[in-house]
Amino acid sequence: MGKKVILSGMQPTGQLHLGNYEGALKNWVSLQNDYEMYCCIVDWHALTSDFEDIGRMKERIIQMAIDYLAAGLDPEKSVIFVQSEVKAHAELHLLFSMITPISWLERVPSYKDKAKELGLDSYGFLGYPLLQAADILVYKADAVPVGQDQLPHIELTREVARRFNHLYGEVFPEPEALLTKFPALPGTDGRKMSKSYDNDIRIADSEDETAAKIKKMFTDPQKLRKGDPGRPEICPVYGLHQIYTEGHEDILEPCRTGKLGCVEDKKRLIENLNETLRPIRQKRIELEKDHDFVIDVLKDGASRAIQRTTPVIEEVRKAMNLAW
Repeated sequence: MGKKVILSGMQPTGQLHLGNYEGALKNWVSLQNDYEMYCCIVDWHALTSDFEDIGRMKERIIQMAIDYLAAGLDPEKSVIFVQSEVKAHAELHLLFSMITPISWLERVPSYKDKAKELGLDSYGFLGYPLLQAADILVYKADAVPVGQDQLPHIELTREVARRFNHLYGEVFPEPEALLTKFPALPGTDGRKMSKSYDNDIRIADSEDETAAKIKKMFTDPQKLRKGDPGRPEICPVYGLHQIYTEGHEDILEPCRTGKLGCVEDKKRLIENLNETLRPIRQKRIELEKDHDFVIDVLKDGASRAIQRTTPVIEEVRKAMNLAW
């Protein structure tokens, strides 16, 4: 028995921020030693909302790949590739679209929420979860690392696999959700860290850029100066301390009593965060000098992904009487 297979991916939004790293990428790095990992940059998914903004797509893909590698994904252990380079994803999505009721797609919570929020109504947006199912099943993935909010997507994938198997014979396994507790990192304004809010701290930021962002971070609105009692449980700065500061519990009492000022508190966070990211950033600087290497990694990854998916698509065609 070989290693179990995992498929995961991110949309190419460019440089990743700490929320992306702590929420997913760091976990992938730890999983690659125990699983056969397929790490996809899902550019087709990005088109569901960014179809008018494609000018920088290639650069955004390269920047994401650099972050993947700098964070510790090893191309010898993990298959790192671009979704659109592996056409089997699109073919399986098309075939799945023939057997999947529209009602299954409309009930996915993220479809309703994002359709209202972003005003999207395209077929591609409606079919986003089905393309995601194809992404997973074309590798016959055993598991997908997800947070709680992605469970409906995995359940849809399992339903599609069951329906296909019922109609055409056993082809696909039903993948399990590898539920991981993703920390929700606060951004510099206290909201969830997100590029769309312009409140993110990026892996690629310099130490000075990181320091400048943290110095401007929101804290407890009732703590205006040193001496004022604080409430660390609502402070975004302490939220980051919980991840990047060893012994962060020692901050609680002096903050609550007013002995610790926000300037000193932020200075400590800056030092700890920059120290944690320093080796990743150094590797990132080296990779920025060699885009050809990064592109070669993506090309090799696509080749390996094609080797994995080609026999699966052949099996699907045979099961559906489409093998000529």
